[in-house]
Amino acid sequence: MMVHRAYKYELAPNNQQRTKLFQHAGTARFAYNWGLQYKQGVYAMNQLPVPHIKIPTAIDLHKELNRLKKTKYSWMYEVSKCAPQEALRNLDQAFKNFYRRVKNGEKEKGFPKFKKRGVHDSFRLNGTIRIVGYSIQLPRLGRLRLKEKRDIYYEGRILSATVSRKADRWFVSLGVEQEIEDPLPALREPVGVDLGVKTLATFSNGFVVDNPTALQSRLRKLRKLQKRLSRQNKGSNNWMKTKLRIAKLYWHISNIRKDVLHKATTHLAKNHSTIVIEDLNVSGMMKNRKLSRAISDIGFGTFRTMLEYKTQWYGSKLVVADRFFPSSKQCSGCGETRDILLSERVYHCPSCGLVLDRDLNAARNLVAISSMETVNACGEDVRHDTAIMQTSMNQELDTIRGVS
Repeated sequence: MMVHRAYKYELAPNNQQRTKLFQHAGTARFAYNWGLQYKQGVYAMNQLPVPHIKIPTAIDLHKELNRLKKTKYSWMYEVSKCAPQEALRNLDQAFKNFYRRVKNGEKEKGFPKFKKRGVHDSFRLNGTIRIVGYSIQLPRLGRLRLKEKRDIYYEGRILSATVSRKADRWFVSLGVEQEIEDPLPALREPVGVDLGVKTLATFSNGFVVDNPTALQSRLRKLRKLQKRLSRQNKGSNNWMKTKLRIAKLYWHISNIRKDVLHKATTHLAKNHSTIVIEDLNVSGMMKNRKLSRAISDIGFGTFRTMLEYKTQWYGSKLVVADRFFPSSKQCSGCGETRDILLSERVYHCPSCGLVLDRDLNAARNLVAISSMETVNACGEDVRHDTAIMQTSMNQELDTIRGVS
């Protein structure tokens, strides 16, 4: 099976290489903003009573930019031609996404916006890209050292390299096309997963993944730094230092969140034949002012995205329950449905007398959706010992629990 994967490394450039990286990022950002302004001008011309003007594509914009490069933008010859070319392709894709949202009638249209310096410092390269020892060879940039001092851990053909800056650190993400063995069907029992704010995920077998509260636990420090930033002179050295500290803190928070999500989703995809989750309306949930920060701190959308591609890698199946399925309102014992308040953390069924944790009850209702029987080659029922699975999951999440 042929798959596309991305492998991210941190770079260790010297001062001269950092200058070249900033030049490439600035050129890519300029090309994107120039193309967006050009398209807006064509759109404005089409509103006038004149013959219709064709909306330029990425190829048209690149030809026009190459013509201007000879006279007006000669400084663009100092960087790789791939940086502005790929930026215009990104702009083309941004408009396609915008038109798709308009066609589907979505509220958030997402019209492309101009990129700002220091916020969007990235560019993409293609061509001759290879890793030599502990360094990477990039077009027009030469050989840059990698901070990770170990052998490469992938096999395949490098398609492109995306260089980006995060918290004043430079990273390169390699898009690799590689062939992997077709995954064998997972034969372990299906599981229902209920996502929540109090706990990140509750499995139908009773296992619970704690919420690391990456942002909430560091909110006091973040407020202190932001207050200090607001009292300093904008553009001063101290202001820049504080701004960098805030960026590093946000980066640290993001890493903690993604680490927990990766470990939980990998465990699910490897150890269960079918995973059933809910189709959550995250944008609607974010409108609740009391819960919006806690919901954004979890990453519901990222959790689902990770499961979608990891289930394909490991031979399991992802089932998304209907958005209006009453998983929390329905009794997992008798099936009776009743209204339940958000503050009720324990489900009490008046019919059968079931008393169960609210999230666990919802997870059991979700796993009931799956009708797939897990049998092995001999025809015997396969049941994975819950205690063994919990021990394995505890080992994977032990480090994160210690941090949070």
